[in-house]
Amino acid sequence: MSHSFDEISQQLKRRHRKSTRLKWITMGSLGLAGLFLVLFFADMLNKGLPAFQQAYIQTEISYTQEAETDGRQAFDEELLPLISRTVVRVIPMELRNNPDMIGTSEEQWVLANSEVDQYLKGHRHRLSEEEQEALDARVESGQVDLRFNTTFFGSGDSKIAENAGILSAVVGTIMTMIVTLAISFPIGVMTAIYLEEFAPDNRLTQIIEININNLAAIPSILFGLLGLAIFINFFGVPRSSPLVGGMTLALMTLPVIIISTRTALRSVPESIRHAGFGVGCSRWQVVRDHVLPLAMPGIMTGSIIGLAQAMGETAPLIIVGMVAFIPDVGVSFTNAATVMPAQIFTWAGEPEQAFVEKTAGGILVLLTILISLNAFAVVMRKKFERRW
Repeated sequence: MSHSFDEISQQLKRRHRKSTRLKWITMGSLGLAGLFLVLFFADMLNKGLPAFQQAYIQTEISYTQEAETDGRQAFDEELLPLISRTVVRVIPMELRNNPDMIGTSEEQWVLANSEVDQYLKGHRHRLSEEEQEALDARVESGQVDLRFNTTFFGSGDSKIAENAGILSAVVGTIMTMIVTLAISFPIGVMTAIYLEEFAPDNRLTQIIEININNLAAIPSILFGLLGLAIFINFFGVPRSSPLVGGMTLALMTLPVIIISTRTALRSVPESIRHAGFGVGCSRWQVVRDHVLPLAMPGIMTGSIIGLAQAMGETAPLIIVGMVAFIPDVGVSFTNAATVMPAQIFTWAGEPEQAFVEKTAGGILVLLTILISLNAFAVVMRKKFERRW
């Protein structure tokens, strides 16, 4: 049955209206996602940047005989509520290590406590009115200042907020990633080479491929349960160590590396392989000398992205115990350690207001590292990839 021109015109107008609505809906969704991202970064910067500054107080320290047993005797009594307990605790140790200091005094900038720090930054605090007045007087005289927070980057965790730092978590993260890379990269690449270049196309190979794809999609906490059951309970790997954390994350990273490596190998044209066979090379020689070097940029990109994903994981590491309180920097792959996501998780559960900015500051450091790794992967891919 034929339609009139007006009916066809009306149908076209309805289709165009639907297309326009869909276009605006998708643009609105993209804009909303961008707005949420901007708000997220703005909130993190607003809360996290103050963590990179710390309050310090200039005072006279008197190294008396009494201070050798009680560090509080080295400071003015009115100043004690304003300075950090860590400063007081180290005075007896300094005097025991350097007896010649007894009977002397010196002016020093010492670490203020977290309540003073929060007061100077305009955040919620618990200082009394008398303490605020005394602090304001010192601010006017230039004896109180906000300086770059070297403690945040140069020390480990602490229950004292102003003394808590991220160094031990950063070192633990590096050690864990070394184990992850050492296990997942060679195994993942060799597995991908076998499946893509040598394995016959039969039912067993298809089952293996399906399971690899499924492993890339399961929740990460299941890898933590597997690491707990196999590595800790069965093999006896030390709990909370970078070794068990790296092995657990290696299981999670393997599917990503295998899939990305297979994709990189497929991107190499068949003509390269045929040319190698034409000059008498064996299949292994073709793969080793021709295919693998050309696929290496894609392999490296996938591996870096896989490691960046593993670096941001928290759930599997919580299961294997990498949420331990680690005040000192780890020196062994079998010693207890923590990682940056777990450290941020621990700080988020602390009740003190100062830990809120510590949490946001840790998130900024972690985001900076992850964004840098992903940007490095993109640059490497653009620089070395070849288009056929």
